[in-house]
Amino acid sequence: MIRWTLIGAVALIAWWGNGFSEAMAQSQGPTSATVLSIGDGDTIRLACIDAPEMAQPPDGANARSYLQSRLRLGSSVTLRPQRVDRFGRTGAEVIGEVNLNLALVEDGMAFAYRQHLGQCNANEYLDAEFRASRSRFGVWKMPGGITRPWDFRPVRLR
Repeated sequence: MIRWTLIGAVALIAWWGNGFSEAMAQSQGPTSATVLSIGDGDTIRLACIDAPEMAQPPDGANARSYLQSRLRLGSSVTLRPQRVDRFGRTGAEVIGEVNLNLALVEDGMAFAYRQHLGQCNANEYLDAEFRASRSRFGVWKMPGGITRPWDFRPVRLR
């Protein structure tokens, strides 16, 4: 059993097999996984979205708590790989009862990550973000939303 971590507003996933990042990158189809814990990490990224950093209180912690409430420990999820970034991290959509990446955006816990929407359903994510902003959910409580995570992170991490 290999353990891997999702980041954004993050979840640790177990995958039964070897060479997870390579398998995800080469996989044309979804991969099953089990949620082991929720925490920070840098192996599997939540594709299509960018959640507030933990250093962006209270929104980073809110996004993490939201994901903890939606992803129950021991639950099975499906990972739909989208891309591998320049650091070798696989970006995947996490599908439980719903697409959790999309739910984070729709409920104002994350932004649609415009730089990385190429392999995602961009319209679906952008529409979800628009609905969250109109409803002033989460990161959209203040007009225009909070500083975007990609602008908040140090230049070396962008």
